[in-house]
Amino acid sequence: MLKLFLTFLILIQTTDVGITSPQNGETIRGQIQIQGSIDYPTFASAELAFTFASNSGDTWFPIQTFPQPLTDSNLAVWDTTSVTDGDYNLRLRITLQDGTFLDFIITDLKIRNQELPTPTATDAPLPQFDNNATPTPRIIEPTEIVLSFPSSTPLPPNPASITTDSIYRVFAQSAFVVLVLFVLFSLIIRLRKN
Repeated sequence: MLKLFLTFLILIQTTDVGITSPQNGETIRGQIQIQGSIDYPTFASAELAFTFASNSGDTWFPIQTFPQPLTDSNLAVWDTTSVTDGDYNLRLRITLQDGTFLDFIITDLKIRNQELPTPTATDAPLPQFDNNATPTPRIIEPTEIVLSFPSSTPLPPNPASITTDSIYRVFAQSAFVVLVLFVLFSLIIRLRKN
């Protein structure tokens, strides 16, 4: 058992596996590049997930899953604006071929999207204005204004237009149908009387 544990420790030390950015306790906001490596000798799959720092259970929210190992790359982009400000933990879980897994956890990440970053000394200073200076009046010369209106474009002919010939044709067809119905009803009534 001790030999197996030592072999495991040697494998961990010889493979560069885990999250390299962000780091424990870091304050983050917006789109965060999560960097690291998941290249392990018996790699089966991996999952990147987050949880509340105060979470005492085992509830993790997945960010990305990985079917293939990656080495020293951007693992995912985490949009922290989709969660409320607070303290979170980030976990990279590598599942091995024998069903066991390795967890790499970054703790106490402070998401602060609602807070404005504090200005640093490298920020440019605001311009200073002299309140005692007399303002110089600006004279604005009127300019010529030319109004132009777009010309109208003729519309194409309407294919659904009604002509007088079509009105007469519909009237004649309707009158013929009424006449035929009148004759039929007359015959039906006459046959009933007989």
